[in-house]
Amino acid sequence: MTVQPARQEGKSGPKTALISGGARGIGRQVGLRLGERGWAVALCYRKSRAEAEATAAAIEKNGGQALAVHADVSTPEVCAALVQKVLDWQGRIDALIHCAGPYHRVDVLEETPAGWREMFAGNLDSFFYLARRVAPVMVKQESGRMVAFSMANADRLMAQTQLTAHYLAKVGVLGLVRSLAKALAKYKITVNAVSPGFIDSGSVDAADLHSLVETIPAGRIGSVDDATEAVLYLLSDEAAYVTGTSLHVSGGWGI
Repeated sequence: MTVQPARQEGKSGPKTALISGGARGIGRQVGLRLGERGWAVALCYRKSRAEAEATAAAIEKNGGQALAVHADVSTPEVCAALVQKVLDWQGRIDALIHCAGPYHRVDVLEETPAGWREMFAGNLDSFFYLARRVAPVMVKQESGRMVAFSMANADRLMAQTQLTAHYLAKVGVLGLVRSLAKALAKYKITVNAVSPGFIDSGSVDAADLHSLVETIPAGRIGSVDDATEAVLYLLSDEAAYVTGTSLHVSGGWGI
């Protein structure tokens, strides 16, 4: 017999999560798991409409509430509208899980202004735009969780000649996480980063991914569930005193 986790509700209905990049990969799995726990899950997507609608349908099939919204979170106006749409839907936001973030590999000397801007807008600016809109909601509620995605070696400030813009944006995510954590702690709001290494989330060719196993001390590629469990911990009551941290999910890679 499978024991289902206790359903979680806020003071005025189910707890509500906003997941950017929730159509696929880690964001999708987090949404499914939260739905199983009784959360209302709003997920936004930029291109993956079919996947987002399928994820929302899966959440609802398991008895949860779901909302799929098309939104390019790299622009502040869209983020403001997205947050308002979630508030109109449920009246509260208990967790912001920022999984959105474009990625490309290009030599730093061949990077273009447009490519540079895309990496920062999609990975760092988007987190700031969403956090600044969600924070007042959580302050009013006197509770909340924010989780953003960085990468396992971002805190080492390494030279990354083939993905400089993406890497520096993820370094910036860590800095923003810490600033928000310090500013919001007095309101019982935590802000943390999950910093994965190599995760088999479907965004990288499997053969290329598994060729990197020998560089990982744990001897395996991480799974979507590995990253999802880290997010769920940071959203839990058990993590109420954990804020401003970068939780590595890398099997020892990047440390």
